Amino acid sequence: MPAIDLQIPISEETIRSLHVGDQVRLYGVMITARDAAHKYMKETFLSGGEIPDSERPIHDQLKQLWAGGAMYHCGPVVSRDADGRWHFVSAGPTTSTREEPYEADVIRYFGLRAVVGKGGMGPKTLDACRRYGAVYLHAVGGAATFIASYVKEVLTVLKKEELGVPEAFWIIRVEGFPAVVTMDSHGVSLHEKLYEESKARLQALF
Repeated sequence: MPAIDLQIPISEETIRSLHVGDQVRLYGVMITARDAAHKYMKETFLSGGEIPDSERPIHDQLKQLWAGGAMYHCGPVVSRDADGRWHFVSAGPTTSTREEPYEADVIRYFGLRAVVGKGGMGPKTLDACRRYGAVYLHAVGGAATFIASYVKEVLTVLKKEELGVPEAFWIIRVEGFPAVVTMDSHGVSLHEKLYEESKARLQALF
């Protein structure tokens, strides 16, 4: 079955048409976000308090790009050329489960349609995917340099000085970025299914 091309921003209708096992290729602008970025968003944007004026430009940029957009759980290795332009040298996915405490709120608040990472996420994120129309996409692990070839341009980086290079918000343009739907908007999680099957087999052994 050929891969499905997804142009970012992605409509809810398109997301609802996807199912676990579908292979996709992403085109458009994605933003990386790992542990420190999620903690920052929780404390600064999602706590219910007033957003500081100094953080408002970042908030507004994230709101614009993540409306129908895609987040990538990635801590890239980067280089900078003589003209000052950034490039991704390595762009493998990081383990997503660490973001489980935050992700449902992030999906709801920013209007995300896709979260890309490895290893899957838990029930809160799965419920948010069902309620708000989003999917979890599993990227290829162990092929960080290969995946970096799909990052065609680094548009800018946010909070690099405060959070550090791996944890910053890297805004990137991708072409043909490959992934597989492993949690869909219909409440189905391949990760949960495999866990239950493994648990049943283990119990059978004893």
